[in-house]
Amino acid sequence: MSQSGKNGLTYSDAGVDIDAGNLMVEKIKPHVRSTRRPGADGEIGGFGGLFDLKAAGFRDPVLVAANDGVGTKLKIAIDADKHDTVGIDLVAMCVNDLVVQGAEPLFFLDYFATGKLDPDQGAAIVAGIAAGCREAGCALIGGETAEMPGMYSGGDYDLAGFAVGAAERGQLLPAGDIAEGDVILGLASSGVHSNGYSLVRKIVALSGLAWDAPAPFGEGTLAEALMTPTRIYVKPLLKAIRETGAIKALAHITGGGFPENIPRVLPRHLAAEIDLDAVKPPAVFSWLAKTGGVAANEMLRTFNCGVGMIAVAPAAEADRVAAVLAGEGETVFPLGRMVAREEGAAGTIYKGSLAL
Repeated sequence: MSQSGKNGLTYSDAGVDIDAGNLMVEKIKPHVRSTRRPGADGEIGGFGGLFDLKAAGFRDPVLVAANDGVGTKLKIAIDADKHDTVGIDLVAMCVNDLVVQGAEPLFFLDYFATGKLDPDQGAAIVAGIAAGCREAGCALIGGETAEMPGMYSGGDYDLAGFAVGAAERGQLLPAGDIAEGDVILGLASSGVHSNGYSLVRKIVALSGLAWDAPAPFGEGTLAEALMTPTRIYVKPLLKAIRETGAIKALAHITGGGFPENIPRVLPRHLAAEIDLDAVKPPAVFSWLAKTGGVAANEMLRTFNCGVGMIAVAPAAEADRVAAVLAGEGETVFPLGRMVAREEGAAGTIYKGSLAL
């Protein structure tokens, strides 16, 4: 008996282990400290995280906030018992949404909810979050770990992330001067990123392959290949924005693909004409399309298909922008151009075909 009488119940009897929570906090402190940057000294334990905008070098900043999750990609992490990279995805999905508005990510907070807290698993997840924060240049200044028995079954857990960035007033994107003839540059993705995984998992089920089977389209196991972390574009894009002054707009290609994400940054009188022949989809997309019998249009509105980010620049400046991005390690290619859009017409027009 765990109770010593009628009123002898403890929180532990209800399935919540305070000691495990404290142990996880101790395990993650070095990861949190590794994300320190000007404005934040990277210590956790208070009731809220602090950030000093002046120490970060801002004079008249506008704050930009974004939040997101990892989605059902987490189910693959859980099924394959591999938790060290989903934190990178969590950070990427938030900070890529900040940089497209011209903002420098400053700080990040995470929310980790699980049915039964495993401090080692939790620490592995936070290590990934810290790695993503270091790559994006933002400080992990706080978070919440919630142990919720009865809410999550088995080894299930969920992650949410919250990021805040800043840009000097007047330097936010998109700029108001996007014009016909402006060039659209594509930046290659690292794979599926963190969108469309409910369809990915359905296709894997159709294929009959186990998560530990060799990936038919890449190296390692199927789980490892599908869990390649979302690319974080922050530092190369900030450098290109600041060095060239020529980037007019950026769009993060997430769920909804080109047709849902590019028009979000365009004026109503312009459409993005995309040359699909310029896209070189990684092998994973061909495998998904063929195995699931997914039509090209459905692929384009569900996945990034190999383009994780787009940038808009004047035709005369596009090569200079591309050179800065390539110098920072990005794979960049001309993807299309801005054309006139008729009233009520789609914001994305396709030329050519996707090489699936």
